[in-house]
Amino acid sequence: MSRPVDRESPDRLYTITSGRSRGGDEVFDAVTLVVAECDPTPGMQSEHSRILRMCQRPMAVVEVSARLGLPVNVVRILLTDLLDAGRITARHPTAVNSAVSPFASPDVLEKVLVALQKL
Repeated sequence: MSRPVDRESPDRLYTITSGRSRGGDEVFDAVTLVVAECDPTPGMQSEHSRILRMCQRPMAVVEVSARLGLPVNVVRILLTDLLDAGRITARHPTAVNSAVSPFASPDVLEKVLVALQKL
C-alpha cells in the first residue's frame, strides 16, 4: 500500500524548488496577478505545468498557492522560474485612488447606506 503524498514534506519542497529557499520576494507578493503567456511543454516540471494551466486568466499568487497546496514562498520560487523564462507575466492590481473615484466619496457611501436601510 502506498502512502499519500505529503504536499508540504521538506524533501518534496526541496526537490520542486531545486533546493532554493528564497526567490521572487521582490516581484511577487500575495496579491500579484499572474497570467500564463504560453501552454505547458512536454518535460516541464509538473508544478510549472499546473501553474500555466490554471493561470490562463489572471490569478493572485495566494490563490495559486492554495490551489497547488503549497506554501506561498515555494510558489514564489516556481513563479520566478516561469517569469525568468518568459512563460508568465506578473502585475500588481491597480489601487483605486479615492480622490479620483466617485464611488469612494463619503457622500456616495452615505447615500448607499441610506438606500440599503430603506430596503
